[in-house]
Amino acid sequence: MVDVVGGHQPPLPTPPMSAAELVQHLTEQQTAERDCELLAVRLAHAERLGNMGWAEWNLHTGEAVWSDHVYVIFGRARADGPVSLPDLAAYVEPADLGALDQLLWTVVQGVEPVQAEFRIRRGGETRNLRIVLEPLMVPGGPTGVHGVIQDITGRRRAERIMSESRRQLLEAREKAAEERTVMLALREAILPAPAGCLDLPQTRIAVRYVPAEKTANLGGDWFEAAALPDGKVLLAIGDVSGHGLAAIAHMAQLRHALVGLTMTGGPANQLLVWLNELVMHRLHETTCTAVIGYLDPATLVFTWGQAGNLAPILVRDGKSSQLPQPRGVILGATCEQPYHLASIELREGDLLLLFTDGLVERRTRDIDEGLDLALAAARDLTGSDLDAGLDRLLTDIGGPNPEDDACLLAVNVRP
Repeated sequence: MVDVVGGHQPPLPTPPMSAAELVQHLTEQQTAERDCELLAVRLAHAERLGNMGWAEWNLHTGEAVWSDHVYVIFGRARADGPVSLPDLAAYVEPADLGALDQLLWTVVQGVEPVQAEFRIRRGGETRNLRIVLEPLMVPGGPTGVHGVIQDITGRRRAERIMSESRRQLLEAREKAAEERTVMLALREAILPAPAGCLDLPQTRIAVRYVPAEKTANLGGDWFEAAALPDGKVLLAIGDVSGHGLAAIAHMAQLRHALVGLTMTGGPANQLLVWLNELVMHRLHETTCTAVIGYLDPATLVFTWGQAGNLAPILVRDGKSSQLPQPRGVILGATCEQPYHLASIELREGDLLLLFTDGLVERRTRDIDEGLDLALAAARDLTGSDLDAGLDRLLTDIGGPNPEDDACLLAVNVRP
């Protein structure tokens, strides 16, 4: 019989759990606890990596809850508890209080998340913060505010460093461009490039000075081509070591010294000896390569010496080759090595190409490859089209050298 009191049936007793059900229940409970602990660890790790944390403020009670990393961001002890929304102003830099006021006013008026950046003082240093706030809405209006706070000091510092680096780089480029303009003007004043071809006794001459592509690498390459009082034609080319104003100044001294020394009538190898002494004793920490020669218009004999420079190229009957090179070391290296002479009898229609190493040397290729290109391109040079031919030659060998200037002196023996 079932007792009914007041017409209600008493609840049935809950059957006891079996051992298997109890084990399963305990296992699920432990798993849930471990999942919660793991989630908390992961959230804390994410906060540290992003240098951010979360906070909630109750607009009715004034209570606040902060995650652990918000305390780190504000430099506040956990035992001191979170800071209320109105008291945040005590941490903010005075210049940024307006941004904080606007942020708080907007979040309690609307339903959309709002964000702002401002600076706080923490332990004697200024920190940049970004705060995103979202109102917690109920039908009667907002009851609280949820926020994410991130310390972006490192990012802003990196941006300032990048901005300053860009500014300095721009200033350096502008300064380098100005210096290059000055150096080019100085070179032109010291060593003006001839317009078109030069017509000297028995010869037609074309010259090219090719600045390096890089702004800072304007160097001391030079040439000289002039008729002398005895009727011979001086042909010379050289390259002073280094770049910039110092190299240009040394180039000017060396070239002017050569012009003066030719008035002595000394042979080319003796001129090299004198120039070497000048470099050794007056142009300290400088070296120079050079080719110096005389062409006798009466006999068409070209007699020349060299100091560490590549030998000229001879173009004859559509074939090109380098002249056999006499002994001679770079100017400024030693006073003990002699300079020897070499000579060759030219023919009408022959073409000589004197050049500095910037024409053929490149970091990206072997110098022999550059010489092969120059020899191949030189075969197309003709006396009737000498000036334009040098432009084609420069294009055929790869254009201007990115890192070194070059000088070319093409000499055609006229009929």
